[in-house]
Amino acid sequence: MELQEKLVSLNRVSKTVKGGRVMKFAALMVVGDGNGLVGFGIGKSGEVPDAIRKGIEDAKKNLVRVSLKGTSIPHEIIGAYGAGRVLLKPAPEGTGVIAGGPVRAVVEMAGIKDIRTKALRSNNPYNVVRATMQGLSSLRTAEDVAALRGKSVKEIYK
Repeated sequence: MELQEKLVSLNRVSKTVKGGRVMKFAALMVVGDGNGLVGFGIGKSGEVPDAIRKGIEDAKKNLVRVSLKGTSIPHEIIGAYGAGRVLLKPAPEGTGVIAGGPVRAVVEMAGIKDIRTKALRSNNPYNVVRATMQGLSSLRTAEDVAALRGKSVKEIYK
């Protein structure tokens, strides 16, 4: 499996101990194959490369399949996680990816070429990425819904 990876957020965190502050790094990583498979992970370490490596390993364990319709998504949806809300809207071919930093990383790794998004409420990258992933994993194509209901796609569109 050929996965691409992208660093969304690198945060320096500190813990105050008796001898002073202990500095570490937290890396939020997104991985995807560009064809509907995407995941995110968080890695923490005293060194930046180790934190990134751990984030990639964690992201590979949390891969989800995203329903695509051509180069966009099948329908509009709002993903939510904590205070993070992300509005995801399908767009016609040629629109491109209209998204902010954390959302852009996730949709590009998923292989979505045309989409309009808006991060509502929180702008915390961790919650925005989780909200985006929740929204993308909740997408259903007409074929999926028809199969669940035991009907044809034409009967659903009536």
